[in-house]
Amino acid sequence: MGRLAPLTLVDLDPEQRALFDAITTGKRAIGRLLESFLLDDGGLRGPFNAWLHAPNIGQTAQRLGEAIRYETNLPPKLRELAILTVAAHWRADYEWWAHSRIGHDAGLAEETITAVKRGKLPDDADADELTVHRSVRELIEEKQLTDETHRQATMLLGDPGAVELVTLVGYYTMVSMILNAFRVPMPKGESPPFSAAREA
Repeated sequence: MGRLAPLTLVDLDPEQRALFDAITTGKRAIGRLLESFLLDDGGLRGPFNAWLHAPNIGQTAQRLGEAIRYETNLPPKLRELAILTVAAHWRADYEWWAHSRIGHDAGLAEETITAVKRGKLPDDADADELTVHRSVRELIEEKQLTDETHRQATMLLGDPGAVELVTLVGYYTMVSMILNAFRVPMPKGESPPFSAAREA
């Protein structure tokens, strides 16, 4: 059970409705039905219901997320690897559930996804994956990038891509905090992927 009441279409004021429409008809909506954004109670999935409670912040947050997902030059496989690395660090159930599927579709090997959940990469991961994973881990664990990791990330992604990667880490850290703080529920029938780790 989430800590925030689900806001359905009938509950929304004009500012909230504008945010709802931006989420459900923007770039995220391409090839998706409206129902794919909703939980059974009619609230928006993921962090979006939380942002409806503060639509002035939510509008800016969702726009940044849309830019990171659909408007950067980060290769989709590496983008999803970075997102999953953040989700694993925060043990953000919903984020992991959503992006492990997206990551698989973007070309991440199942062994890679499983290893990232445990906080590492397979020994045979390619150099690009190792660079992105190391960059994200250093940022969230050490709060810095070493000179060598920065050099490797910039060689791989260029300065613009390195900025996009660091911004992605910040954005999905914020998303993970929203999901965890407000105990955003999983879709019906889906088990929280990190529940066993919390209970251990």
